[in-house]
Amino acid sequence: MEGATEWLNGGPVNREQLLGGAALVHFWAVSCGSCSEVMPTVNEWREKYSPMGLKIVGVHMPRSVADTDVELVSEAVEEYGLKHPIAVDNQHKITDAFENKYVPSFYIFDGEGHLRHYQAGDRGLKMVEAALERVLGVARPEK
Repeated sequence: MEGATEWLNGGPVNREQLLGGAALVHFWAVSCGSCSEVMPTVNEWREKYSPMGLKIVGVHMPRSVADTDVELVSEAVEEYGLKHPIAVDNQHKITDAFENKYVPSFYIFDGEGHLRHYQAGDRGLKMVEAALERVLGVARPEK
């Protein structure tokens, strides 16, 4: 993922490192209230699915000049308990490469790097998790 102005929690992460399991690329911004509300769920997915091969990369996509303050982003990463690599995309190079317009948004890729699911907003988290489970081959209980 080229174009990050800075990386937090490790990195840089390239496409090849995301192959071989499932990858979740999660766009968010410090000024986004919905983003802060979904962070516990992203952390739950990391803990639950990383042992099954899930790799998560966060992309901080600033929505205003104030959002480009890396110290604020770093504080948010600490506050939310994010442990996965976070690309700070202050020049929107990653955002533009994904043609992403929304935060929060979720891109799920399979082990070969094919996009398998896209979801924007905070209301479709059950669909995001179901897509993660499909790509990881997790059997879901029948209802």
